[in-house]
Amino acid sequence: MKQYNVGVIGATGMVGQRFLTLLDNHPWFHVKALAASGRSAGKRYEDAVKGRWALTIPMPEYAKDMVVFDAEADVEKIAGMVDFVFCAVDMKKDEIRALEERYAKAECPVMSNNSAHRHTPDVPMIVPEINPEHAEVVAAQRKRLGTKRGFISVKSNCSLQSYVPALHPLRDFGIEKVLVCTYQAISGAGKNFERWPEMVDNVIPYIGGEEEKSEQEPLKLFGKVVGDHIEEADGPSITAQCLRVAASDGHMAAVFVSFKNKPTIEQIKERWASFSGEPQALGLPLAPKQFLHYFEEPDRPQTRLDRDLEKGMAVSIGRLRPDTQYDYKFVCLSHNTLRGAAGGAVLMAEMYAAKGYFD
Repeated sequence: MKQYNVGVIGATGMVGQRFLTLLDNHPWFHVKALAASGRSAGKRYEDAVKGRWALTIPMPEYAKDMVVFDAEADVEKIAGMVDFVFCAVDMKKDEIRALEERYAKAECPVMSNNSAHRHTPDVPMIVPEINPEHAEVVAAQRKRLGTKRGFISVKSNCSLQSYVPALHPLRDFGIEKVLVCTYQAISGAGKNFERWPEMVDNVIPYIGGEEEKSEQEPLKLFGKVVGDHIEEADGPSITAQCLRVAASDGHMAAVFVSFKNKPTIEQIKERWASFSGEPQALGLPLAPKQFLHYFEEPDRPQTRLDRDLEKGMAVSIGRLRPDTQYDYKFVCLSHNTLRGAAGGAVLMAEMYAAKGYFD
């Protein structure tokens, strides 16, 4: 496989830190540039994040002495050093949109963890097992941007990576209505308990913007490429409630679903057990061998037990049973900063690399 030089934009935040650990000894991707805000520019990476390393695993040795670039001032310099970048910056949405387009127009593809471009019609929002064909819209986006190599691709909201993969293999039964309650770990806010002590023994029943994302973004994932844009699906109807809970990692979802053509419980279990997507077919480095795992135990999934399943890249599901108001209900869980954030973006980049989009 061809080797690629990559950059991480927003390298000092929690998701940026996850990128660095995932890319340590990656077989295809080699980190050549780190960038952050002007406050960190010019510093050694280890000095730039001093006292702010948020992960339990150590900082990779390769990153410690790298000098941090200015994410906004050094766009052309970074673009000249790498084949593409991962982007996880903490800025206003209009500023993120402008910055990511600057990198793309500098002929540097952008694999984005940010939400700013998720509803841009010609920007694919990819979960590789679900909608790899949406990459076809990149040609139209390049035409709009006036680029040959540069483009932007985004990953979805991290909470979607638990319940949407569980719904996807069941779509041909005609999913009509979905009610989902998500219980989201504090790392989804870029925090740990040391930096957010008020979350110890606490639950916050509101996360700004999350419910809208949970209700709207699946419709783009379930959509289709029509000409020069992605046309969002007109269903199913999804309603969501999103809570912040006292867990370090792992987003759980309680899902209620109704079908036009109601499957049996055994049919649902069989779909989950046999489901496989393009990452598995391509043998991508971060692809879990089995994406969806169903557990019969009445108390599964559990955050501590299941969030690191398949190195944090799989989804665990349990408690599938009939419901009185909907057809069925179940619980599912994924690792939010691995599958949901940085890992999902790296897997997306692996898919693009395997298909030659960075060449």
